[in-house]
Amino acid sequence: MHELGIIIEVVQTVERIAREQNLTQIQRLTLQIGELSSVIPYFVEQCYPAAVDGTMLEQTELEIEVLPGNGLCKSCGKVFNLREHERTCPRCGARSWELLGGKEFNIKEILAC
Repeated sequence: MHELGIIIEVVQTVERIAREQNLTQIQRLTLQIGELSSVIPYFVEQCYPAAVDGTMLEQTELEIEVLPGNGLCKSCGKVFNLREHERTCPRCGARSWELLGGKEFNIKEILAC
């Protein structure tokens, strides 16, 4: 489970940003995780308490937004969810597509008190 290492890095990044902005307390941290990324939101949630223990984020609420894994069919131009349709265009059946999103891992928002 590599999520713990990732979240520790996120915590360190948020703490650095908080120091730079003279923030003393963070209320909520919002992460965006693409459904096609290698990061599993459930494991992030499970690791979060251990990663923030003893840090300025210890009392911080974690919010996770899962971003859809969408592709653009190269044959007919339809945008579709790659997971829901098993990477096959539901309109024309083609398996040739361009990735539009879903591999992201972003710190979307740091909400200070």
